[in-house]
Amino acid sequence: MKNLDRFKGLSTTAIHGGENPGPSTRDSAPPIHMSSTFHVEEETSFSAAGFSEDNPYVYSRWSNPSVDMLSRKIAALEGTEDCACFASGMAAATSMFLSFLSSGDHAIISDVAYAGVSEFARDTLPRYGIEVSFVDMSDLDSLRNAFKSNTRLVHAESPANPIMRISDLPKIAELAKQAGAVATCDSTFSSPIATRPTEFGFDLVMHSVTKYIGGHGDALGGAVAGSRDMVGRLRSESCIHHGGIMSPFNAWLISRGASTLPLRMKAHEANAFAIARWLESHPKVTRVLYPGLKSHPQHRLARTQMKNFSGMIAFQVGSMENGEKLAETMRSGLNVIHYAVSLGHHRSLIYWLSTDAMIESSFKLKGDQLESYRALAGDGVFRFSVGLEDPEDLIDDLEAALA
Repeated sequence: MKNLDRFKGLSTTAIHGGENPGPSTRDSAPPIHMSSTFHVEEETSFSAAGFSEDNPYVYSRWSNPSVDMLSRKIAALEGTEDCACFASGMAAATSMFLSFLSSGDHAIISDVAYAGVSEFARDTLPRYGIEVSFVDMSDLDSLRNAFKSNTRLVHAESPANPIMRISDLPKIAELAKQAGAVATCDSTFSSPIATRPTEFGFDLVMHSVTKYIGGHGDALGGAVAGSRDMVGRLRSESCIHHGGIMSPFNAWLISRGASTLPLRMKAHEANAFAIARWLESHPKVTRVLYPGLKSHPQHRLARTQMKNFSGMIAFQVGSMENGEKLAETMRSGLNVIHYAVSLGHHRSLIYWLSTDAMIESSFKLKGDQLESYRALAGDGVFRFSVGLEDPEDLIDDLEAALA
């Protein structure tokens, strides 16, 4: 049976992309290929230096049928030629940086991004002789001024974690292209259902597939999608030599979750709208940041590049004292919502992120960049990943905590 990874509809793509009935057993559901090595029927190099996608399966660090299935499915959802899967979202991010940056190069990275990425870019990349500039990607003038003759990579994140800041993806990609730099985007908050950054000119799009694509909070993973040439470079260097590969069992779990991604994202968005509107009406909530609300400062921009506003909300309750007190109540008093990190799961998750703590530990912002962060986050935000429960039950849980 020919593998048709591109279909007219996203739901069909999510279910059938990357999958084929087993050649011998004709499985309808894809099997899990847990073998670390494979019987070789023809002479094959002991080194992966000459590895290509036409090679037979030899060793699962090089390639594995279950991981390849998920890679094809994500590539189909993103509309790209290829995709490589990794052991975590951080492994996906570091693969991009370490594969396309060398000593003497300069990278521009969003000054508000996933904490692990921010810390890696600030603390690790300079040790390898890579210069990094952290820029507010929503300020295009600041971005233009950050380019240097040795800029080789520009990394954006939209919406930005945790303040829901939107960046103008087509213009960022255009500026990177003019400078001859690789443009990469973390689209974890959006998922391929909301935004496809490569359609706006980005070279690579990454996800922590632990989040929306997997969707069930039971498997870690990361993915980078893009052209066959660029993903091939990631695969040969990062997967084979850095070794941060995905487990076949995790690939199977995440692929099963991805099959319902379009349906789940519709439900996440519907629930998030209901919760965001309720929060805006609550007297103890001082600000709600959700791209789908007209009150979001970049709502118009979000509408131009998000087909789904996702299930991520940030909200404030005034002072630091109010936030810490509510967080303490939530840790022991919530019945439906889990007070836990992570996001994009079928269960609702909430967590207090103090501005002072985030600036001190991850972002290290100063001056105008710090003011820009505080303009959205205030003293801190509750990052709320709205799940698939009935919105009435979620509202009852929040109402009791806020009482």
